[in-house]
Amino acid sequence: MTTIDFYFDPISPYAALAFERLPEALAGRSVAVRYVPILFGAMLKSLDHKGPAEIPGKRDWTYRQVLWLGHRLGIPLDLPAAHPFNPLGLLRLLWATAEAGQTPNRHAVERVLRHVWRGGEDGADPARLRALTADLAPTRDPASDAVKNALREATDAAIARGVFGVPTMAVDDKLFWGLDAMDMLTAYLDGEAWFDGPGWTDAAQLPTGVTRSTR
Repeated sequence: MTTIDFYFDPISPYAALAFERLPEALAGRSVAVRYVPILFGAMLKSLDHKGPAEIPGKRDWTYRQVLWLGHRLGIPLDLPAAHPFNPLGLLRLLWATAEAGQTPNRHAVERVLRHVWRGGEDGADPARLRALTADLAPTRDPASDAVKNALREATDAAIARGVFGVPTMAVDDKLFWGLDAMDMLTAYLDGEAWFDGPGWTDAAQLPTGVTRSTR
């Protein structure tokens, strides 16, 4: 059985859409999915990069596109009351639902993603977070050092693996980034020969023609 690591942060609407699409995309294939919550903001900081919602114009486009994608795919999706927001409470809650050394199960991930992306409410509201915590009944304290370390270690490991955005689906030594990579992922799982050829390997060898100065 092939294992897929699904790296995500509930702050990402693309992660929410990809999560909902996974069962259909993977149907009939012998795979297991590990859901790995990571802190997208820490990843962006490590890359010295802004998120889509921090760039004027791109922010508006992102919200329009994800609403259209939800409509097109038949996946309910509502923008939260404010975005971006601080997802730390939700991320720690997810890790608190998992036993030490394990990752959160699909049910917990579904509840957290729908908490943010359905209903149009505040994803970081303390009262809503308390209610969600009571409902999920985590086996560990979300504020514990063990849970905080689990999130930090997962984020650091993802960065070390080369993950640069969410959602990312990692299989073997290959990373598939974004909702629109789902077809590419399934083609790889089905053994398409293209992935053993130059289309995949040579892309990483393309020389850089010019480097833009940030000064």
